[in-house]
Amino acid sequence: MQVISNAILLLATLSPALAQEAEPKTLTLEQASARAKAPRFSGRAGDFSWAPDGHHLVLGRGKDAKWLDPETLERVDPRPLGKPEPLEDRPDREKVAAALEAIEGIDAEGAKQIARRRRAASEDGNRWLMESEGALYFYGRDEDGKERVGSVPAADGPFELPQVAPEGPLMGWVKGNDLYLLNTVDGSLIQVTEDGGPDRLNGKLDWVYQEEIYGRGDFQAFWLSPTGSHVAFLSLDESPVEEFTVVDHVEEGHFRVKPEITHYPKVGDPNPIVALGIAETRRGQIRWIDLERYESEEPLVVRVDWTPDGRCLFMVQDRIQTWCDVNVADPDTGEWQTLIHEASPTWVDRPRSPRWLEDGSFLWLSQRTGYRHLYHYAADGKLVRPVTAGEWAVRRMREVDEEVGLIYFTATEGGAVNVNHYRVQLDGGGFKRLTRGDGSHSIDFREDKQFLIDRVSGLMFPEEVRLCDADGDLIELLGRAEIPAEKEGYPLARWELTEVDARDGFPLDVALLKPVPFDEKRPHPVWVMTYSGPDAPSVRNRWNGSTWAQFLAQNGVIVLQANVRSASGKSHVATGACYKRMLIPEIADLEDVVGWLTAKPWADARRVGITGYSYGGSVSAFALLTSDKFALGIAGGGVYDWRMYDTIYTERYMSTPDRNKEGYEATSCLNKAEGLKGFLHLYHGVMDDNVHVQNMLQLAMFLQRAGKTSWSMMAYPQNRHGISNGGQRWHARQLEWQLIQEHLKPVTALDREKERVEEMFDEAVGGAGGEGK
Repeated sequence: MQVISNAILLLATLSPALAQEAEPKTLTLEQASARAKAPRFSGRAGDFSWAPDGHHLVLGRGKDAKWLDPETLERVDPRPLGKPEPLEDRPDREKVAAALEAIEGIDAEGAKQIARRRRAASEDGNRWLMESEGALYFYGRDEDGKERVGSVPAADGPFELPQVAPEGPLMGWVKGNDLYLLNTVDGSLIQVTEDGGPDRLNGKLDWVYQEEIYGRGDFQAFWLSPTGSHVAFLSLDESPVEEFTVVDHVEEGHFRVKPEITHYPKVGDPNPIVALGIAETRRGQIRWIDLERYESEEPLVVRVDWTPDGRCLFMVQDRIQTWCDVNVADPDTGEWQTLIHEASPTWVDRPRSPRWLEDGSFLWLSQRTGYRHLYHYAADGKLVRPVTAGEWAVRRMREVDEEVGLIYFTATEGGAVNVNHYRVQLDGGGFKRLTRGDGSHSIDFREDKQFLIDRVSGLMFPEEVRLCDADGDLIELLGRAEIPAEKEGYPLARWELTEVDARDGFPLDVALLKPVPFDEKRPHPVWVMTYSGPDAPSVRNRWNGSTWAQFLAQNGVIVLQANVRSASGKSHVATGACYKRMLIPEIADLEDVVGWLTAKPWADARRVGITGYSYGGSVSAFALLTSDKFALGIAGGGVYDWRMYDTIYTERYMSTPDRNKEGYEATSCLNKAEGLKGFLHLYHGVMDDNVHVQNMLQLAMFLQRAGKTSWSMMAYPQNRHGISNGGQRWHARQLEWQLIQEHLKPVTALDREKERVEEMFDEAVGGAGGEGK
């Protein structure tokens, strides 16, 4: 026993020094959950921008910035080169406040307060709309510099969706679901519509139109023409739309509940009836566009815009979105014609607006071949030529230089997980890639396009900034980022990017983060983080500085992400795999990736978990109910039967229940409850007005009736689609980590420290010899 006592004394003496030398810093759960200050696992390569003289490159910023001549690479002091010309004179808050003092009853302090509450402004800054204490104030400045101000008195209901015309003196807003216009030159106010109310929305979108077509949070449904001579607007008849009630169970000051009622069409329900009106803005007279030919298709008006020559462009899709018509209307007569008809055996994504050229022709993006490509059309809608082609997709047109006839765009030609930039001539010739190497590139051209700054990062390398010539060839590496956490002594797990073949040979992009330190002789648990919704990749080849992922890696967990084919970013030819059977192909692809990984001796097939939110919650729940690959699933905010979700999103991918009954049955989590394997945890915001908490409660009931006990659920009051409250979000994260520890049993950083101390103890005992036993 004397030897052991000596060893303990020796270990106690040595361990502080050994620990200081060998023990790396590790993240706490609080740091990984943004509850405590955490080290940064991302870094920037520096500040670089083009100088205002149109020639030099600025290195750094502030008084210490240097300028570089990209032609000679000479670094110069910018001060002798002179100051840039002053910016165009634009009204600022002080000027507007001074002008507002001309309004009767507004003193200097009140004018300052109003000027701080700007709601909308023109691009040139010469026209402002401001709101204060329920009243609306306007400011306008003519080309001759003459200023005009005025106000619209407060009345019942708030001013909503204020907008200022790109040119001219016109402003507009919605009040009481009616559309109003204001001319800042003469102060005239026109009420365009008069039938607005709970069931009639004029110039304002309802829940489903903003959520699923125009973009979450964008309720604006009126569009002023560039000159302000006309306004196009949607009028939505909500009377046939079913209502849904969300209940707030926690009301301050009492123990009753507060219902929140919304027009929400669930799959198969009637949609709002849409009408498109165009009003001339001098008198507000409306001309309604005749959509009678579409009536039997229960049409959706999915985009409204203006052409450079003053025509109203509008796009119409059928209810289940298998086609789209691109139409243009004469605003004075209401007569219209179809320029393009897009159709698909699956669905047509909402098209982007055309890119109009000076001769009246336009560039158009279409997925008609299964890959999104550029097409050049004449002004009358006749195809001039395809501009790009191939088994890859154009992501976005960035710029068109008509003087030299070049189009700049991003595309997947260099890999769907990468972001690369290209150029091509208008006639389709001269196709050239401008960015070199894998990764996600962001470029900034000098004004004359003779040089560019390329800022790039990848999953396996942090950001670097390159100076390149017009063709993308490297001139000089300007900077490379360092990772602050690594410099501070925290271990940095490095992502790996690879490709895995699915069972049918389809290549799936996969990202892998191994534990740090990594012991390839020890099997580790796997944590799959996914979304997997249509055309929404989880894996992108750019630096991932997730502190949560680093925490998991430090605690012995392999983090895995995979792009299932319908969320691969490889255009519609791949995305369409989920048509009429969402969740089924996604789980098959995830199973194949998990099978590939767990064939490795260091990945434990018995300890695989999966998590996701929204569509990812649906995937996670479906995985636990239909697959034997997962020991744990944590599903947040998921749809557990597509018949509980809204019409426009769901019917785009699943069609309607009467046309696809088999698909709805096959993809329902509810009727799969008896198949639960592993442990499933569900959580949901009680006030979720997007994916209703009804989904979690329905699945809970089916699990209960199936006699399943290996599951749990957590409702978060007063939270919507996402857990926004900091305290409750922290609770959800704690619970996630608790479930990972309980069901996947990772060897955590604390476990490894205990092992290290035990090894030191054994070495100390062994080193003391066998005396005294």
